[in-house]
Amino acid sequence: MSEPLRGIIPPLITPLKDRDTLDREGLERLVEHLIKGGVSGLFVLGTTGEGPSLSYRLRRELIEHTCKLTKGRVPVLVGITDTSFTESVNLARYSAEAGATHVVLAPPYYFPAAPPEMLEYVQDLVTEMPLPLFLYNMPGLTKVSFETDLVRRALDMPGVCGVKDSSCDMIYFHRLIEVAKQRPDWSVLVGPEELTAEAVLLGGHGGINGGANLHPELYVKMYQAAATQDLQRTRELHAEVMRLAGSIYTVGRHKSAIIKGIKCALSILGICEDHMAEPFHRFRDAERGIIRERLVNLGLIS
Repeated sequence: MSEPLRGIIPPLITPLKDRDTLDREGLERLVEHLIKGGVSGLFVLGTTGEGPSLSYRLRRELIEHTCKLTKGRVPVLVGITDTSFTESVNLARYSAEAGATHVVLAPPYYFPAAPPEMLEYVQDLVTEMPLPLFLYNMPGLTKVSFETDLVRRALDMPGVCGVKDSSCDMIYFHRLIEVAKQRPDWSVLVGPEELTAEAVLLGGHGGINGGANLHPELYVKMYQAAATQDLQRTRELHAEVMRLAGSIYTVGRHKSAIIKGIKCALSILGICEDHMAEPFHRFRDAERGIIRERLVNLGLIS
């Protein structure tokens, strides 16, 4: 890669008909909805996609069908995070064979590795990778961060092409931007959509934002405004993004409410089913009614 990956790359929700059955028709509608919305790529098996909760069979089915549906129109990134080194490698190889373009790795999330151990883990894994690798910093779920020293060391690994940060720590993010200046082909992407405008204005390359599943055009326009340093337009679009997030992500009482809200909203929009992977279950009628009302207020349905 001579240029960093830029723009809005939605972390796809995984459309399910039940806990272990892919909603293939819904996946097709979702992929078309996002590509039509102008996104710069698709990221499957991330946090929003409930990746670690899906069976290995279902993960492979999702990868295969997403790549077939995408038909090379945008890059496809695949999350390969696992507690097993070998399973991460196996999924990366399968992704390459299916037509994916990148893989994404968060730290193993059961045994917390110390920084020297994590560096060795990344070094060993990169040698096995058939595709460019993004580091995925998600300490809220993995208990371990990719420290900036490790990221700096990763600049010398040709197989690593960037980092996605979902720590919500903007000091850390700004340090990543400074580190990445040494590699003009590196991407620094942010997860939380509430921080995407700021991140891009200050040198980030884009966002992997869950809300883009619902309203991709909004997020793409916000990214474009920030990338061109149009401050007034960025403020206006950022306010719309904050309104969407505040409306859809706050319906449930638990942390799972974000994914439940996105899935419920997509179901109401007629795009895909809203079943969840265990241990979670989709919103019931009361919450669904609230989501419908808020979609009306957001202008996404009449």
